[in-house]
Amino acid sequence: MKPSVAWALVGAQFGLLAGLVVLPAGELWSRNVLTFVIGGVLIGAGVLVAGAGGMRLGPALTPTPIPKDGAELVTSGVYRYVRHPIYTGVLLAALGLVVLGASAGHIVGWIALFVVLSIKASGEEAMLAKRHPGYESYAKSTGRLIPKFN
Repeated sequence: MKPSVAWALVGAQFGLLAGLVVLPAGELWSRNVLTFVIGGVLIGAGVLVAGAGGMRLGPALTPTPIPKDGAELVTSGVYRYVRHPIYTGVLLAALGLVVLGASAGHIVGWIALFVVLSIKASGEEAMLAKRHPGYESYAKSTGRLIPKFN
């Protein structure tokens, strides 16, 4: 993956997240206390999952999907269950914004974010498979964006 493509995907990701925050609320469903609780729980869970992924990567963490040279493959902690916990966490938090937003625009924004993160994950996985001989085996036993509990 070219660095320019990687940075464009990062920009798209953050642009879509910002859109989910600033889009006006809709009326697809009732926005009440339960909606705010569910949305808040999803946002909190997403932040925790993404944070756990970032902390586990430590110095291997990078803003783009291009792995750092010489970085070890991380398969422990939250990475034992999902290959891209940061993306999973972002999607969970964004889903919380969809619940709070209750609009078609929020749903479309979340779907677009899912597509962007899926593209990032695919490109990142291709590079990881070239760098780490055990990556394909790891990928078979671990969920990409949805955790796989063995």
